[in-house]
Amino acid sequence: MLVYGKNVLFSMDARKIRKVYVSDSLNDRKVFAYLRDNNIRYEVLPKHLIDYKCKANHQGVLILVDEFSYCSLEDLLGVSFLVILDHLEDPHNFGAIIRSCEALGVGGIIIPRDRSVHVNDTVMKTSAGTANVIKICEVTNIVNAIKVLKKSGYFVYGSKMDGKDYRSVSYAPLKVLVIGNEGKGISPLVLKCCDEVVKIPMKGSVNSLNASVACALLIMKMGEF
Repeated sequence: MLVYGKNVLFSMDARKIRKVYVSDSLNDRKVFAYLRDNNIRYEVLPKHLIDYKCKANHQGVLILVDEFSYCSLEDLLGVSFLVILDHLEDPHNFGAIIRSCEALGVGGIIIPRDRSVHVNDTVMKTSAGTANVIKICEVTNIVNAIKVLKKSGYFVYGSKMDGKDYRSVSYAPLKVLVIGNEGKGISPLVLKCCDEVVKIPMKGSVNSLNASVACALLIMKMGEF
């Protein structure tokens, strides 16, 4: 997988980096010092070749790494706060949610294997490299994963517009927050598995928030920040 950006480079385990491509227009001593200090193999290429390899804002740094390694559901059991993303599709939303989760103390994120965004170059960049820090789990079935979590003592909260005001809820020590798809919200089967449904009241003309913004607000309250 080819990822990009300075923050992504600095956040990665150097042992997992195969090679770094650096633009000949890059004048950043910190990048080159990091590469040398960690014995990372790199190659300086003309800027137009870097631009050809990556159309996004790469900051002059492309990183060749192995495909992202997801953890197992068992690795997350016992973590006090988890987030489940029910078939999220936008990589920018996913990256922003990862960044919020890592910054606000969420212990792990669970996503479905099919019909969902996965960790890719855009997600890495948008998360500012925090996708390399927080545990992310891929499961074949969200409902089955929730059943396993419930057996382990987790209380599951779903986010939906007709739920209970999220500010009036007392949250359990072991908790899971479910965020739905950008357009369809939480699927009916997953919603049935939620122990409680919460909402963020709207006062303006817009009746809903972006998934990543809503997730961040709910995390802040549920984590008592």
